[in-house]
Order: sequence, then structure tokens, then C-alpha cells
Amino acid sequence: MRLIQFETVLRERRVGVVRGDNTVAALQGVASMRELAQRAIDAGRPLDAQADAQGDGELFDYAELLAQTRVLAPLDHDDPAHLLVSGTGLTHLGSAATRDKMHQQAQHDESQMTDTMRMFQWGIDGGKPAAGAVGTPPEWFYKGDGSIVVRPGMSFPVPEFAEDAGEEPEVAGLYLIGADGVPYRLGFALGNEFSDHVTERKNYLYLAHSKLRYCSFGPELRTGPLPANLSGLSRLRRGGEVIWEKPFLSGEENMCHSLDNLEYHHFKYRQFLRAGDVHVHFFGTATLSFADGVQTRQGDAFEIGAAEFGMPLINGIGCGEAGIAPQGVRAL
Repeated sequence: MRLIQFETVLRERRVGVVRGDNTVAALQGVASMRELAQRAIDAGRPLDAQADAQGDGELFDYAELLAQTRVLAPLDHDDPAHLLVSGTGLTHLGSAATRDKMHQQAQHDESQMTDTMRMFQWGIDGGKPAAGAVGTPPEWFYKGDGSIVVRPGMSFPVPEFAEDAGEEPEVAGLYLIGADGVPYRLGFALGNEFSDHVTERKNYLYLAHSKLRYCSFGPELRTGPLPANLSGLSRLRRGGEVIWEKPFLSGEENMCHSLDNLEYHHFKYRQFLRAGDVHVHFFGTATLSFADGVQTRQGDAFEIGAAEFGMPLINGIGCGEAGIAPQGVRAL
């Protein structure tokens, strides 16, 4: 099932099911995906079964909702501080080569491996453990809270100190922590994890800085399991013309870590199991326009699509965003 969150012309929130004729049927009795998920948890049934139980209401034109940027991220929280955005890297086959190319480093033999190649090899060796076993931890990073999420169709604000504004086409897992402290996965969405690759390239220890940027995911939440072999296309447009495009692969057949292993190593931390919190966790990519020498600029637009996820995720690059000035902290 493909679900979205959107606003009516009166800015009333709705949850909708995307139909095959490109209409959206608003669900009755729920105003948010989080509310729908909580009802599913309380009833002990899957999210799509709960959606069916709610029943269909008014029909909306999906293309019109997107064109008017009334489609929201498919999961959010009333209090942005209770939504955590995080991710993992070096999880996909080919991702280490992309990262090494970006850092302009070379692997000669095991004793001279970069940290990138060493962590990637750990994933190859132990990222898909047997059922019930604990595998190798992946690279992990924090991106921000709900305030950094940009709705589909809108542009990413770029900090004035940023040195790059680059796309990262990924799949994200969407979760709600139940009252019992259990993470419940609602489903998956396409995402643009959006990072500053010039900052990261200076030194891998700057990775944490490079990830503190806006992101987007959606427009749709896909329920059920993630396809084992997922193929999509990432595009960059400038002035309406495609200046770069490349396929990207995801799903466990194209990964060196299992989803179970990635989820375990995120939710093993007790601070991530606070009841009522929402988590958006990016699973990584091996495809970047930056690795092919592309330099983005204001006005460019990203398009990330995969047939299994319905409509593509489109976002632009907006203007610079001012921050704190040097010596701008005041002592009390």
C-alpha cells in the first residue's frame, strides 16, 4: 500500500491512500500518519490493515496535490524535537568505491586500507549475520530533528557557510516508538539525504559536520517489506534540462548489511526508544553526482524515483541561510 500525508486547500491535514488511477482517497478519522500508526499498534494489526479499517473518504487529484506542494513528508511529529533523523553509510555494494573516489584515496593492500575501505570490508564480512545473531556495526550519523525535513517539491535551504549542496538518493525506514518501548516500522520511503561533500572530502572526521543539513523523503510511504533488489534513477536538472542522471540500486541484494542489522545497531541505544518518538533512518547509497565531478548550484533540482515507490521525490536548491555570526554567543 502507498500512503501519503497532505493538506487540503484549507490547510487541514489528511492521510491518503494512493490509488492506481492517480487519485488519493483520504482516510476517515485520522489526520496524521503517526495517529494511524498508533491505532494500528493499539489494534495489533499492520498499518495497511488499519488504513483499510479506517475507510475511504473524499478523493483528491494526486498530481494537483504535488503541483501545489500540499503533500507533506509521509511521517512527522507535532513537536519536531521528537523526530530524529539519522543514517548509515558504507552499507551498499559500491559505496566504498564511491566514497574513496570522493576522497581521492587509493587502496593498495590491507595494511594500507583507508578507514573507509576497512569499515566497508567489515560490513562485507559481518554485516549480514544469521537470524538472532549480532553483526558488524555500520557507520552511523546524526542529521537533525524534524525541523530539517523539507516537504516534497520544496527547495533545500543551504547554510551560508556550506561548501556544497549534493544529493544522496536513498531508502529511509520510518518508525514510531510504541508505549512499550518497541520500535515499529511503518514502512519505507525514498529519500534525498542531502549532504555537503566538499566539507566531508577535506577529512573524514568532518563527516558529522557535512551531514548537518536539510533532507527530504517521500512523497509516499510504502508498507510491507522492502524489495530485495530495488532499482531507481537519480537526476539533476538545471534550467529544466537534465545535466546528470544515473541509476541507483538498493535493497538487501545490493547491500553489505541486512536491514535487520542496520535497525538493531540504531535502536540498541536506549535513548532512541522513548515512547511516542518518530525516527527516520537513511540506509545509505552508492550513487552521488559529486563523485562524477558535478557541482550543483542554486536553482538546480533533484529528482529521485523508483517505480516501487510511486511518484518521484523532487526538491530544489534554495538560497543561502544565515546562521550565527562569529562571536555571536552571549554570556549571561
